[in-house]
Amino acid sequence: MFTWLWRCILLLVSLSAISAAGIYFHLTKPILLEESTSFKLDAGATSATIGAHLTDNGWIINPILVKIAFKLNPQWVPKVGKYHIEPDMSLLSVLALFDSGKAIQYQVTLIEGKTTQDYLKAMADKGNIKMTLLGESNRDIATKLALGVKHAEGQFFANTYTYAEGDTDRSILLQANKKLAQVLDRYWQEHDKKLPYKNVQESLIMASIVEKETGAQVERPLIAGVFINRLNLNMRLQTDPTVIYGLGSSYDGNIRRKHLKQNTPYNTYRIYGLPPTPIANVGEAAIEAALNPQKTKALYFVARGDGTHVFSNTLKQHNAAVAKYQRFQRRKDYQSKPSQ
Repeated sequence: MFTWLWRCILLLVSLSAISAAGIYFHLTKPILLEESTSFKLDAGATSATIGAHLTDNGWIINPILVKIAFKLNPQWVPKVGKYHIEPDMSLLSVLALFDSGKAIQYQVTLIEGKTTQDYLKAMADKGNIKMTLLGESNRDIATKLALGVKHAEGQFFANTYTYAEGDTDRSILLQANKKLAQVLDRYWQEHDKKLPYKNVQESLIMASIVEKETGAQVERPLIAGVFINRLNLNMRLQTDPTVIYGLGSSYDGNIRRKHLKQNTPYNTYRIYGLPPTPIANVGEAAIEAALNPQKTKALYFVARGDGTHVFSNTLKQHNAAVAKYQRFQRRKDYQSKPSQ
């Protein structure tokens, strides 16, 4: 009786050992892959869906192996993205890669002087970013991202950002907003407290105007200095980019006298002070210029037509410069987009 029982126990132990050894073998041997490839992991992936996909691809013989691997490693959480898979990788190393989140990285460049809507279109054009905000108004975007302001325009730092396939526009914009806060805070802490800004957002509005007025980095502090002078003298800013932004999609590339008379919150030919929001997103140079403007007596400037400007201290000088450079053609990428 006891001999028979011990034989049964030994048989079960042997079978278990063989089974465990077989499972270990299949978990650690190279997957059935002949050449390097990629594998896309979508949101909501589970051990069952991953196992099914790997089996369908012919990389493993049974999807139950994936479930076993996850049972042995309960801390694993697969991350969204496209992953680079090599033929010498084992199933365990593949699943560990999914847990690490070390997916193939892509880049999207958010350019200075572009609007938030432009940024969303740039991300949509990538084709591998999950778009959740496209078509939303700037006010709704500000609310959904909890930006702490009522309008999303200008709240994202112009820079190049990395992302994994399947990441959302939301996650990229939050990166850009965090970066903006870091850069803006650094210059705000050190700025001259005599500058006529009531809060940090007003300095960002000024930075956006400077960004749109010139692509010549050397001129930005001087242009900011002109606008500071005008604010201090309670003169209207009279800057075309704000007018264009207020026109929205009705702007056709040419600014006319009638546009300068239109009653919009952004028409600085009619309103005093700054417009209610930034008119574009900015880079560090524009922020630095707005918070470290060049001291100058100039109150006016006009474009030469080569990307630089002529600065004048008096209206008489300015009118002469306007007459001289009246053939100036606005650059093609100057158009702003609607304020929403």
